[in-house]
Amino acid sequence: MFERFIVATDLSPASDAVVGCLSGLRALGGRHALLLQCLDMQQAASVALSYTTALLDDYLARQKAVLEGQGFEVETRVVPGFAKREINRIAHAEDCDLIVVGSHGHSILGEALLGGVASEVIHGAARPVLVVRVARGPESGEVCVSPRTCELASHLLFPTDFSPNADLAFTVVGSLVSSGVRQVTLLHVQDRGLFEPHLTHRREEFDTIDRARLESLAQRLRVQGAGPRVEIALRYGVPHQEILAVARERDAHLIAMGSQGRGFVPELLLGSVSHRVARQAESPVLLIPAERPRP
Repeated sequence: MFERFIVATDLSPASDAVVGCLSGLRALGGRHALLLQCLDMQQAASVALSYTTALLDDYLARQKAVLEGQGFEVETRVVPGFAKREINRIAHAEDCDLIVVGSHGHSILGEALLGGVASEVIHGAARPVLVVRVARGPESGEVCVSPRTCELASHLLFPTDFSPNADLAFTVVGSLVSSGVRQVTLLHVQDRGLFEPHLTHRREEFDTIDRARLESLAQRLRVQGAGPRVEIALRYGVPHQEILAVARERDAHLIAMGSQGRGFVPELLLGSVSHRVARQAESPVLLIPAERPRP
């Protein structure tokens, strides 16, 4: 499924943590990794004029060895240019199946955020992006990632708003199931903000319709792969909050969702929801972009 993938690195402890936990991609078809470091013009000039070239090469070599130890074929590359543009350009030009970026989790002020590179890549990506949450251990203070990251094929949570982009993302979920995902939870959140007050009296009607939609998707997955365990969940509330709650309650190891979509009204819905989930989820988040012109 994700045979060739890019791992964006900035040679930081956070990047080391992400690189060290990607063995779960093997179960999803991962074989060839491009370890990519992008340098803006100032950084590139600094490297060219100093001894840091050797340090850069050494750091990349160590990260390469870690990925090779997980069973991947690895190429390393340093390119000049802005990360958002170069990562997405190379992903398209070299037909990569996936981009892996690390997020910074929460700041010391408690604000949910994505790292600058991660946020920029997500907004410009035409290929799926795997966002891996990076945080500091509560006791050691060392940079680390959730152990769930190493078990990406164990339990996948797929939130859907039944939009065209969600349908596109569902085809990716089907491919992941065929690749070996063992358990899937299909989730739809009825947006409280869209129901209240004018649609509240129709909750029961929408419950029936949405459960039938989810069950139809579940049946399509049950005949794929090795017959995964598939469950459905219907929630009511604030979409990103409910998605995060279900991910915690059901111990999801991977959240896969479309990065754009439309809800009951003609306004962008899932785009903002998916980005909030990516900022706050403890599990890795796979964002599947809407179809758009290639960069």
